[in-house]
Amino acid sequence: MAHPQLTADEAFAAWLEHLAHERRLSPRTLEAYGHIGRQYLAFLQRHRGEAQHIADLGTVTPAELRAHLAERRAGDRPLNARSISQTLSAIRTFHAFLDRRCGVTAPQLALVRGPRIKASLPRPVTEDQARGLMREPDADTDAEPWEAARDRAVLTLLYGCGLRISEGLSLTRADAPLPEALRITGKGGKTRLAPVLPAVRAAVDAYLALLPFPLAPSDALFRARRGGPLSPRHVQATVQRLRGRLGLPASATPHALRHSFATHLLGAGADLRSIQELLGHASLSTTQKYTAVDAARLLDAYASAHPRA
Repeated sequence: MAHPQLTADEAFAAWLEHLAHERRLSPRTLEAYGHIGRQYLAFLQRHRGEAQHIADLGTVTPAELRAHLAERRAGDRPLNARSISQTLSAIRTFHAFLDRRCGVTAPQLALVRGPRIKASLPRPVTEDQARGLMREPDADTDAEPWEAARDRAVLTLLYGCGLRISEGLSLTRADAPLPEALRITGKGGKTRLAPVLPAVRAAVDAYLALLPFPLAPSDALFRARRGGPLSPRHVQATVQRLRGRLGLPASATPHALRHSFATHLLGAGADLRSIQELLGHASLSTTQKYTAVDAARLLDAYASAHPRA
């Protein structure tokens, strides 16, 4: 049971500690939750005209929560429906923590419903487009040979192993030469094995052969131009530049290579359970989206090729 004089900010800090150390959320997710929580508590203080304590959080009304969401939707940086839904989910997670750990309940907030969101399908690139993205760094005349090899290795790794950018960039020098299977820690601290294709291992070896910086075993495997760890933003900017040269759509992103990994496996006959394990999805329903993508591609091919279409 929480002390009634504990401030709302102190309860919020305890929640973030719980997310970081017990649920082991990624730094990016923690940053997003922290931003949402601070905005929420600031609204309550403005709305109620005084600093909030933990007991006050149990008296938040559905009308107050709706007013906060409306403010976020109409502010200087208005949120779209998906972001509003994420904001509501984070606030509910905060209140669930207060209920479990502090005995401060707010069951009335269950009356607040988020906006309807049209389910979006993953947008993979084709096999030829994926190959083009992995080959194109070699034609980049503005990059040093080792940088081109690095970019090719990163993109080959994302596509060949179905990794998120954060997972690929979390590899250290001790992970290379790559083994037959990488042990990857993904969202929520969930661990999975990612088989490594010979082409992925060869691309990483080629990068290391040209890398001009000495690395300790614990150093990040992929390095930036000045020797620091490579950032996700660099990978995103690289793919943006490459897709412009290749004439690919804006949906061709680094994460699209992970989608392509799953879709191409499914098209080749892999079963959903195996793909779920390879991607590290907690729920099979998340993986099932790829069946809709594959069906959509099949219908597109039918419509474009059938003489009666």
